[in-house]
Formats: sequence, C-alpha cells, structure tokens
Amino acid sequence: MKNLALYILLLPLGFSCQSLEKNRHLINDISPNLENQWVNMIVEIPTGTNEKWEVNKTSGFIERDSINGEPRTIQYLSYPGNYGFIPQTLLSKKEGGDGDPLDILVIGEAVERGSELRCKVLGLLQLMDNDEQDDKLIAVVQNSALSHVDNLEELEIAYPGILLIVEKWFSNYKGPQQMLSKGFKDTQTAVELIKHSSQSYLKKIGS
Repeated sequence: MKNLALYILLLPLGFSCQSLEKNRHLINDISPNLENQWVNMIVEIPTGTNEKWEVNKTSGFIERDSINGEPRTIQYLSYPGNYGFIPQTLLSKKEGGDGDPLDILVIGEAVERGSELRCKVLGLLQLMDNDEQDDKLIAVVQNSALSHVDNLEELEIAYPGILLIVEKWFSNYKGPQQMLSKGFKDTQTAVELIKHSSQSYLKKIGS
C-alpha cells in the first residue's frame, strides 16, 4: 500500500514534466531574454554528475549522448557546475563556434536536468578542442549565495579557487592533451558573444 500511495503521489509530477517537455522545443521555444548580464539557460548536466546528456537540435529534447552506440560517461571528476546551453543561440564554425547553441556552466547547487535557470553571466573560458574553438560561458544563478558577484574578478576574490577548478576541469575532462585553455575573458566579451550568437540564430531560422 505504501508503494502504491507513493506511486499515486508522484504520478502527477511525472505527467507534468512529460507534457512540459512535449510542448516545448528547448532551443527554439524558450527566449534567452538577455538583459545586461542576465540570460536564460537550460540544464543538460546537473552539478556533480558525469553522464553526458545534450539537447537534440531537431527534436528539442535532451538525450543521453553516446559514442559508437554506447552511452557516454565522463571518465573524470563530475561536472563542477550545472552545464547546458543558452536557447536561441547559434555560432557556426566559420564564426568560431561548433554549430550548436552556446555552452554555459552555472556555478551552484545541482538542479534537475531540463531546468530553465535565470543566471548572471560573469565571463567566459576560452578553450580549444582539437584545434576547434569551444568556449564556455561562466555564470551564477539568480537569488543564489553567489548572485551578488558581478564578474570573474569578484568571483575570484570572494570565492578563491573556483576559476582554477573550472579551468583545470575543462582542460582535462576529455583526457590528456585534448583540450587547451586560452584563459578567461571578461563580462563584456561574454555578453557580446551571446548577442552575436542570438543574431546568428535569428538569421538562420529566417533564411
């Protein structure tokens, strides 16, 4: 009886999550709503997990990533933040991207995969992935313990070591010599990248 009661209790939650996902294309149907440093993002991989999930650009669903038919799991320490993307953004390889929505790491406690977060962008980490640019935006969540921080310099002063951890993690999570860090860039550079990527997205869907 206890198991039945628990099932009945959780059933509405399961249906609500399913219908939400069915009704929304997580790239196309959610506005980034960029205001100064504030932007919306979608979580693909929660803090502290190592299963690789990513949004399917056609269906708009978040799916388990795979290599050679096998589910992909990061063989390293777990993700140091909530990792995902900014909806309605696109940066082609010609423009220095990978043809996908912008990647973003939001420092803070884990939230559910598929969550939409309002976050403050502090800057970005410039990375090269086998000679291809693969930058990661760095942000903090609205109304969190870190939301008073306005840029990477303040983050380093208030919470020393976080940026070092993030840089070391991204430099090594794919294995030795796979990723090369070119250092961090400031808030203005990050915001301009979001603006440019939003314009690129609009051009693509309008063409």
